[in-house]
Amino acid sequence: MPTSSLLPAAGALLLVAGLTGLLSAPVAAGGAIVLVTAQAAGALIRRALSIHAATRTFGPCRGAGLLGMGAIASGLTVLGVLSTGPGVRSLIAMTGLVVSALVYLSGIVLLPGAATSVPARLRRAVDGAGVGTSLAFAAYLIPGGEPMPPGALATTLLSAAALSVIVITSLRVTTYRPAAWLCGGGATSAIIGLGGIVHYSYEGNPYVLLGSALFVSAGPLVAAAGARRTAQAPTPAPPGTPESVLTGYPVLAVPMLIALGSAVYHVLAGHSFDTRSILLGLSIIPCVVLREILAVADIRRYSRRLAAQEAQFRSLVSGANDLTLMLGADLVVRWQSPAAARLFGLSDAEVVGHSFAGLLHPDDRPDAVSTLREVLAAEGAPADRPPLIAAKLRDGYGAWRDTESTISDQRDVPEVNALVVHVRDIGDRKHLERKLHEIAYTDQLTGLPNRREIMRTLAAQRAVPGHTGALLVIELLGMADLSDQRGRETADALLIEAGRRMRSLLTPDDLPGRLGGGEFAVLTVQGPVLAYALGTRLLTVLTAPYQLPGTLIDLHVSVGLAEVGGSSTSIDEVLRRADLARRRARQQGPDRIEWYDSYLEEQLVRRMDIEREIAGVTDRGELDLVYQPILALPERATAGVEALLRWRNPTLGTVHPGELLPVAEGLGVMPEIGTWVLSTALRRLAEWTPAHPALTLTVNVSPRELAVPDFVHRVAAMLNAHGIAPERLIMEVAEDRIPDDMPAVITQFAKLRALGVRTAIDDFGAGQASLAQLRRMPVDMLKVDGELISRPVPESGGQPLIDVIVGLGRRLGLEIVAERLETTEQVREAVRAGLLRGQGFRLSRPAPAERVEAFLTEPTTLS
Repeated sequence: MPTSSLLPAAGALLLVAGLTGLLSAPVAAGGAIVLVTAQAAGALIRRALSIHAATRTFGPCRGAGLLGMGAIASGLTVLGVLSTGPGVRSLIAMTGLVVSALVYLSGIVLLPGAATSVPARLRRAVDGAGVGTSLAFAAYLIPGGEPMPPGALATTLLSAAALSVIVITSLRVTTYRPAAWLCGGGATSAIIGLGGIVHYSYEGNPYVLLGSALFVSAGPLVAAAGARRTAQAPTPAPPGTPESVLTGYPVLAVPMLIALGSAVYHVLAGHSFDTRSILLGLSIIPCVVLREILAVADIRRYSRRLAAQEAQFRSLVSGANDLTLMLGADLVVRWQSPAAARLFGLSDAEVVGHSFAGLLHPDDRPDAVSTLREVLAAEGAPADRPPLIAAKLRDGYGAWRDTESTISDQRDVPEVNALVVHVRDIGDRKHLERKLHEIAYTDQLTGLPNRREIMRTLAAQRAVPGHTGALLVIELLGMADLSDQRGRETADALLIEAGRRMRSLLTPDDLPGRLGGGEFAVLTVQGPVLAYALGTRLLTVLTAPYQLPGTLIDLHVSVGLAEVGGSSTSIDEVLRRADLARRRARQQGPDRIEWYDSYLEEQLVRRMDIEREIAGVTDRGELDLVYQPILALPERATAGVEALLRWRNPTLGTVHPGELLPVAEGLGVMPEIGTWVLSTALRRLAEWTPAHPALTLTVNVSPRELAVPDFVHRVAAMLNAHGIAPERLIMEVAEDRIPDDMPAVITQFAKLRALGVRTAIDDFGAGQASLAQLRRMPVDMLKVDGELISRPVPESGGQPLIDVIVGLGRRLGLEIVAERLETTEQVREAVRAGLLRGQGFRLSRPAPAERVEAFLTEPTTLS
């Protein structure tokens, strides 16, 4: 169970104990409230502090902080009621209820998106006061007007008003609606629970106390859950709905009708109105009057704003350089701006009442109408960018002009209820752009945009606020060799075909381009997931065979991706990052795709440093071996050691095999390093032989080393040189590397076994080797990771997986060795399964030869 659930669970157990009589009701209720409200208040206050740390302001964090203070106030109220006598606790209960309600109310009003201005908060207060007073009046009258203590009556009124304000504010939030609803529900629950505490303070009913404690405890928990929801993306406000307009009357109407109905019922039932009921009824009137005053102020403010906006609109459209048209659903022009005559020589009689499509060139008309129909069919759905129509428009003199029109769907605005089309004459610009792009922004070979165009478009997109996207850098591997072997014409034809394939796969929003040589780029507006999917599709398309005249060519491709969003990096940095990711993909192997991140760049720099320093590493004496003992588990005696390679470079520090071996294999120096490892390990084993004649030595070998033709001959020569019996040497290959070159591994392992050397598969269970392959491989033992030892077999009733592996090894005649034993439980399970050998940190850590030599002479004990 998570730590955050322990205290609520404990509080629930206390309440259950109180209900069942195991604990007294005050003890159970007090304990539950202390546990739960303390955690919830702590969570709310921590959330407020985290918001403050992120925003460096006190505005957004006040709501959560006040909710936490409300939780503390409610908890203290209950504790005060439980710790005082009957004469005082009713006063404490009522005071605590009022204080907690006001604190909770303040927290809800100050939540992000609840009410961002003083007028809006005043509206919420007036609406809530009206609703609360109306409902309190009805509640007072319907039972027959039973007298209430003045303090209880005032507390009830304030609590009802606070609850009403909380509910109204929570329901009218503009953003973070789920979070506000949860916070409002939690505050409501806590206030209702405190109302029950007030009732308990008068009557002393233990069940009322326990029920109230449940509400008081649940409220802060629900509010804390709502506060955590503010860490998510804010929910958008309903379109066309401002934060607060003239919406008070629908809220007040129903409660006022209920109050009026209660008064009528009261009269018909023969009851009279006492002073309190009259005052309650009259208190509704100020709420209505104040709401009317606020409504009048709203109307005046909106009227002034509308008049100013209309004047601004007229001045803008009259002097604008664009022609503005309003189209109905039938695409007929309803209105055109006064600039029409000045810009295009068009009068209202020539345009208004005519179809917009009739003004366009016949060649451009179908696409324009199709775009307009798509906008109409979208039903006001938001688009990534405004729809654009590029078409020739006939002016008042009968000439055709190149224009560009943007469409804004304003049908959801009642005052407009039309498609607004902004038309601009772009004739000169279009002519100039065509020439400039043809000369400066197009790759002359493939017809794709060149590097300059990619960078220009990238800069333009990054200038748009909130823009997201990705840059893909694509390299066709082996283009230089292709040009040398088959001629420049063949290479050029392949580049042209690659460009055609890219264009066929991309959408109009994606920009392909050629950076130079065999490198291409794609600038997409898609997010990370879709951009990665696009890169995968490009890999598939570009690696398909190229059928060129007289030849069929296969190519490998590497793709690197980098995010475009964010203003902290330059466009050159974005391209550099994508190129680094492309280089990383190339290092990982052909036909790979990689995302850029800071860790990737560190890996690349680290790999380049290793590549620079690895030359001559065996001659400089920087390589070293550490040895990890392998124990005979039943006897707790050392049966062998495994030699582990370390590279201690003055510049790079200690380089572990995980970093060293991939670089060594890529540069072809792995056989040289492997020879050094085997020779050094055998020399050390020869030194230990007089004292430990049965000690075995395990050495890791890669498929690349096994592929050397004279590998087995060199192993035999080194065994003879050091006087080591072949059966004392164990050579192992990691399972996840075997499928890369299975025939070579089988052949060389067979030769090693013929020599007398034992063979093993390391990390069994982590790779892809099948049982059929395992049967064919000439191996003597399997090394199993300690994590597999206690893992159950799926759908086997909990049978340990190690038992299955041991049974498999026995049927195949293989010895099973446990490695990476990290815990005592893993060691015991290995012994229980019948494993004879094991190694791992629980038994002994890798150490230099001198320490291992001392270890060999000491007894090994396991608890």
